[in-house]
Amino acid sequence: MRHRHPLHCIVPPHMLESIAERGTARQQEIARATMVASDQIRTERLAVTARAVAAVQPGAKERIVYTANSGTSLPGQRLRGEGEPPTGDAAVDEAYDGSGDTYDLYQQVYARDSIDGSNMRLDSTVHYRQSYDNAFWNGRQMVYGDGDEDLPEDERLFNRFTKSLDVIGHELTHGVTQFTANLVYRNQSGALNEHFSDVFGSLVRQWKLDQTADQADWLVGADLLTANVNGDGIRSMKEPGTAYDDPVLGQDPQPGHMDGYVDTMQDNGGVHINSGIPNRAFYVVATEIGGRAWEKAGLIWYRTLTDGQLSAQAEFQTAADRTFVIAGDVYGANSLEQQAVKAGWEAVGITIGAEAPSPPSGTGCLLSALTLGLLR
Repeated sequence: MRHRHPLHCIVPPHMLESIAERGTARQQEIARATMVASDQIRTERLAVTARAVAAVQPGAKERIVYTANSGTSLPGQRLRGEGEPPTGDAAVDEAYDGSGDTYDLYQQVYARDSIDGSNMRLDSTVHYRQSYDNAFWNGRQMVYGDGDEDLPEDERLFNRFTKSLDVIGHELTHGVTQFTANLVYRNQSGALNEHFSDVFGSLVRQWKLDQTADQADWLVGADLLTANVNGDGIRSMKEPGTAYDDPVLGQDPQPGHMDGYVDTMQDNGGVHINSGIPNRAFYVVATEIGGRAWEKAGLIWYRTLTDGQLSAQAEFQTAADRTFVIAGDVYGANSLEQQAVKAGWEAVGITIGAEAPSPPSGTGCLLSALTLGLLR
């Protein structure tokens, strides 16, 4: 079955759970409302998926940005189309520019025409709900909340979700995955789904800023958190587990090695948690190769995602082996690039060509509950 589209949100459930438990009364209310809204959207996604083909348009890049006017109707009121001037609404213009930058990376670097490879129109809706602390790809379009717009300045945790280019690139990449490997959104295949989105979300930002791998900060959502949060972003690809440590948001639970793999039933089997392991692998590969990460490391990962050889239920070991093979195909056996791929996966406890490593036994679920603050 080619169309499985869970709701792909940028803010992971464990972060919202922590806010709902530790935040001020109003912060808790917003976090709970966001979680409830996400559950409601999940029940609606099949109907949205059935209409997805209607968004496909022939021709060159085409973007439309709508506003939900703090409501829930999608796509909403049209505010800006392709080639039209800025509106002066920051969220509208950021959604327009960010989707364009993501389109351009895929088209100019990887010769991919839009999300589906066939010039799918990029639809975005901003001002979704009121004080909605998330952004998501629903199988058809992008949707963005405005963050903690209704809170006093000293209580705000999240900025508007269009402010972060890597968030836009991350969510749109869920669309690329949908139309290619279609990785099942659970356990290791789900963590790979999140991982590929983190990779290309980060690469969009690096490409836009013309940064080398050494110059990049390798953070996801660096522009998302306000100054009230003790954190640099919502994830770190360079050092998983270090992105934030905050009294309200909790502590970043991501492992960066298979020794720390979290075995949990929460978050679809820890898709936003264990993605730190392949994220760290990619960071090592990119820095071992050097230069601009989207050129070589990014090409290896893009071909892995899109060449039809990565199964929908692929695990980390399969992805590691495929990236190694592709690096050899593109750059040659025992090339610098192929050896970098090997080193990157070994750095996180995965050996190319070995049997899939087993997660640590005995402590996984308890570790997850303690880390996420879910023990009531």
